[in-house]
Amino acid sequence: MTREQCAALDAQDPLAWHRSQFALPPDVIYLDGNSLGALPRATSARENEVIEQQWGDGLIRSWNSAHWVDLPRRVGGKIAQLIGAEPNEVLCADSTSVNLFKVLATALRLQRSSSRKIIVSERANFPTDLYIAEGLIDLLGHGHQLQLVEVDDVLGAIDERTAVVMLTHVNFKTGSMHEMATLTQRAHGAGALVVWDLSHSAGAVPVELNAFGVDFAIGCGYKYLNGGPGAPAFVFVASRHLSAISDDVYAQPLAGWLGHHSPFEFHDCYRPAASIDRYAVGTPSIVALAALEVGVDTVLAAGIEALRAKSVALTQLFIRLIEEQCPELGLQLASPRHAEQRGSQVCLSHPHAFAAMQALIKRGVIGDFRAPDILRFGFAPLYVRYVDVWDAAHALREVLANEEWSEPAFQTRAAVT
Repeated sequence: MTREQCAALDAQDPLAWHRSQFALPPDVIYLDGNSLGALPRATSARENEVIEQQWGDGLIRSWNSAHWVDLPRRVGGKIAQLIGAEPNEVLCADSTSVNLFKVLATALRLQRSSSRKIIVSERANFPTDLYIAEGLIDLLGHGHQLQLVEVDDVLGAIDERTAVVMLTHVNFKTGSMHEMATLTQRAHGAGALVVWDLSHSAGAVPVELNAFGVDFAIGCGYKYLNGGPGAPAFVFVASRHLSAISDDVYAQPLAGWLGHHSPFEFHDCYRPAASIDRYAVGTPSIVALAALEVGVDTVLAAGIEALRAKSVALTQLFIRLIEEQCPELGLQLASPRHAEQRGSQVCLSHPHAFAAMQALIKRGVIGDFRAPDILRFGFAPLYVRYVDVWDAAHALREVLANEEWSEPAFQTRAAVT
């Protein structure tokens, strides 16, 4: 596979024009959109409007005149289009971890009349999801347990004792993608509820929450949704569960004022909103939500099916090039080989993964490292080109073949890896 052939693919790519909508440095190949999406060019103008005009001139009036109060639902409704949900089932609020606490607590509340006490999750799940579950279990103190199993054992671990199955759709370290429909069906067949973390799915992989009967889902806004560092997260609650908890005041235990039925009446007793709004807590960051809305719009403009098709092509190409250009250099494919089992990233293991990634970054190829030995490359189809894939593989070959990773400067780890 030659670079010229990759350039020809770019010339035929129907999504190629979207790259111009992002402010990418000319000397950088950015393969870390699965950690932090690139900056949409429209974001700066939108932020300036919010800060200078709406905040600067409109002041507090902009909650109404600029419809700030509607942003959590409006942006949530747009994300709903990407994850197979209804607009009234998705809200933008808080962080992924906080939203996980909310929905996991709700799920356990819905199961409280049964003897089910087990939360089943994957041992290799993203750590914060496991920490949140452990903290909630400690808080509840009613005999709940977190059962961690290997990825291939999840189906078999779901039984009559299971209250909730809590999984991340696309694994952060390997890119391995669960069969959402199969696992959700298995959980429901056993009487359990399901919580899905879509942080590495939303905006890159088609998701059909309602078609699969998913109960709850959460996800972040700063990866493939291009919402900026620390962008607000989103929360999905199926309509049937919103109805089921309508009379349960603290089914969502973080009872903040914006989750109130009538927040501006300032009642001294909590009465939750009869909608997804009850999953709001405190006042949202309007500046951050405005940036997230621009990012989500970039994904909607391309269409999730087209993005997935290009994602598969990019990741397959990268695997092919690595195996063609980097034989016997110590790399092992850590992601599933088959595209239907993989998200929009390719992960490789190597004994000197951290230093090798630092050497790549010095060359202008930005991926990231995950302990203990993973080189992780994310392929955001909106702005990654086929020639970027070829150049990245070529650079990795040179870093390893020339042992550039051995330089002392590449051995020291910063606070963020």
